[in-house]
Amino acid sequence: MADFAARGTDLKRVRRLRDTDPGFERSVWRQMAELGWLGILVPERHGGLGLGCTEMRIVLDGLARALAPEPLCAAAVLAGGVLRHAGNEALAAQLLPALAAGELIPALAWQEQAGSIDTAAPETKARPFEGAFKLGGVKRFVHGAAGADGYIVSAQGASGLMLAWVPASASGVALERVPLADGRLMGTLKLADVIVPREHILAEGAGAVNALERALDEALVMAGAELTGAAAHALDMSLDYMRTRVQFGKLIGGFQALAHRAVDLYIQRELASAVLDDAVAALDAGVANPQSAMLASRAKARCAEAALKITRESIQIHGAIGFTDEYDLGLYVKRVLVQAAWLGSAALHRRRYARLAPIEAM
Repeated sequence: MADFAARGTDLKRVRRLRDTDPGFERSVWRQMAELGWLGILVPERHGGLGLGCTEMRIVLDGLARALAPEPLCAAAVLAGGVLRHAGNEALAAQLLPALAAGELIPALAWQEQAGSIDTAAPETKARPFEGAFKLGGVKRFVHGAAGADGYIVSAQGASGLMLAWVPASASGVALERVPLADGRLMGTLKLADVIVPREHILAEGAGAVNALERALDEALVMAGAELTGAAAHALDMSLDYMRTRVQFGKLIGGFQALAHRAVDLYIQRELASAVLDDAVAALDAGVANPQSAMLASRAKARCAEAALKITRESIQIHGAIGFTDEYDLGLYVKRVLVQAAWLGSAALHRRRYARLAPIEAM
């Protein structure tokens, strides 16, 4: 991981790719595949490593420290999780090996309203049509959409929630690219009478809800790993600055107010890491809902709050230089802002935790 961060990606590349389409490089994506990272969660029978969230957390933490723009979490964890959990073995056998090999980038298109992560009742409709289905609706906040080869779309069918695989080249699919604060892109996916054959239906009814919720919980925890990785690097930058910046003839690290602030940020980092440990262990142990969902929301909320506090305070520690675009700290601040909002804010996940937690846990 350290070697890849040193040789395969750097902040000059991050700056170069800002505000470009798709915002990342396929060549680097293929390198990640060669290293086995895209197949960490993919079962061995589908060409992956068959490992768990513990291993994926290490990779995402390291990539977040380097601010790699490739959509590993969105594609391999969130969308890949739906493919793994949906139960359509024929389609999984077709798509998962391509994902692990770096030949396919899937994206999950499931959100429609801001401030909501409700999975069960989308407004997008799936209507029967000559042995297939017609999809119509609009999906928002689709991360990794700009470079995606296809989309897993949630829709309301006759038997409840439906998950369908839609190639990016399908007729009736239109993607509007939406810029993010950190220079990457997300997408708004518009579906106008998109024909989906029966064999491209991943799951329906309770199976679809279960697959989507399991993938969401995994992605929430792995997004927490990205947040802690980026925040940890920002804190390291601040501590290094305190060790070298001289003010009034003295290193600023010797000023008691700044030293206390640094300790507070270190505690925030350690608290987030501890909560993340619990959530990762629960996912790898196969803990069932609602406990796994509760732990996932707790991890996302804690990691988001800690990362936001660390990066914002880091700007204060650096003073005026921390506000400049030329200084790398700003890149970490913007990445944390985006990741903290992705898949629901800290406030949203505190509410979700309160709703799911038993009385004694509250």
